[in-house]
Amino acid sequence: MAYSMNPYQGCEHGCIYCYARNTHEYWGYSAGLDFERKILFKRNAPELLEAKINSKNWEPINIMFSGNTDCYQPIEKKLGITRKMLEVLWKYKHPVSFITKNSLILRDLDLLKKMAKLNLVHVSISITSLSEETRSILEPRTATIKKRLETVKILSDNGIPVNVMMAPIIPAINNHEIFDMVKTVSELGALSAAYTIVRLNGAIGEIFTDWVRKTYPDRADKILHQIEDCHGGSLNDSRFGTRMRGEGKIAEQVSIQFRLARKKFLADKCLPRLDYSLFTNDYNRQTSLF
Repeated sequence: MAYSMNPYQGCEHGCIYCYARNTHEYWGYSAGLDFERKILFKRNAPELLEAKINSKNWEPINIMFSGNTDCYQPIEKKLGITRKMLEVLWKYKHPVSFITKNSLILRDLDLLKKMAKLNLVHVSISITSLSEETRSILEPRTATIKKRLETVKILSDNGIPVNVMMAPIIPAINNHEIFDMVKTVSELGALSAAYTIVRLNGAIGEIFTDWVRKTYPDRADKILHQIEDCHGGSLNDSRFGTRMRGEGKIAEQVSIQFRLARKKFLADKCLPRLDYSLFTNDYNRQTSLF
């Protein structure tokens, strides 16, 4: 992605590991319960988006919905801001990517199908675990694993290119699921799979540590130490290029497993290239008249 669009700040999903929690502090709220309970929204986001892509110097480049908080979190069902923004992008044939862990994206299947036929869209579905028990602990108010796997299949069956993000991988919690995850989503039609290593930046380190000691008291130290092993002895690494992949032996093991899994289950698949040639905005249409 080059740009990330986030119609909402804060996220009802309540994922304990979410790196976006810290961004809520910018608005004067806490990274803890405020992040899950006080949801800010940009009602005029569709109008701002249309104005931006109609500007004189705008060149089409990949824009991704989410990246900070989920654009299909429950409030979207009521407000429909993401849907309206997608309509703007379709109007101008502008490519877009999504990342979500909510099956609400299927509501917009009509638009996604039309965009996919012109290679204007990619969708990433975030699936952290195949275990519903693990999901309910880590991500208490997200779509179930069953619903997310169904979403991968429905999107794929309708010609929409799907990538699955196993994000984040948390050592001693879900890193043993890599092969099963890639195999399962490939069989459901996903064209690619990727991952990130958990990083507990800012206030999230304290929030996660408190949570893991209460939730997994028997292995909390193991989990925390293995996360630290991935980030040079710290719970977080903010360096661009390494923060999402980690370093050290555990991160290397994860990388090798993922590479082997992709080779075995996704060797003959890949996401199609997005087509930027179809984009036209009001400025280009006006200048073409002269």
